Amino acid sequence: MDTIVTVDDLTPGDRLELGRLTLTEEEIVGFAEQWDPQWFHTDPEAAAGGHHGGVIASGIHTLAVLQRLCVESAYSRWAVIAGRGFDRLRFTTPVRPGDTLTGSMYVTEVSPDESRGRVTLELEMRNQDGAVVLTATMTVFLWRRGHGPTGPGSEGSA
Repeated sequence: MDTIVTVDDLTPGDRLELGRLTLTEEEIVGFAEQWDPQWFHTDPEAAAGGHHGGVIASGIHTLAVLQRLCVESAYSRWAVIAGRGFDRLRFTTPVRPGDTLTGSMYVTEVSPDESRGRVTLELEMRNQDGAVVLTATMTVFLWRRGHGPTGPGSEGSA
């Protein structure tokens, strides 16, 4: 089993490349029908004549893709307690059917205390053409080495 990353293992300047995920029109429409049922997300025919020239993914869907890529690339091996929140979140380019999204995570601040610590991350997600589709600043809490749950599936882990 891989070693679990604690706040003690992270340093400002650390960078991690995220995996990749391609979105289909069916996935975009299906997500939007349930969570963001606006016509330019759910109706390909109407969206073709709209401002974006076709269906685009909901920002909430784009954020969900970022979360999945972060979990698969990092959080599943980190001693995560919880996310604190986003200080800045921007959707900069529409995500379209067939786009393959990837990104990066950059550690900007690590603030440990006695048993846990706060980690601030700059996140960026790009499409297959290199266009930035999302940027965000996020803060997460992680356990320190020797404190809290130590593995995936443990109470308090993400």
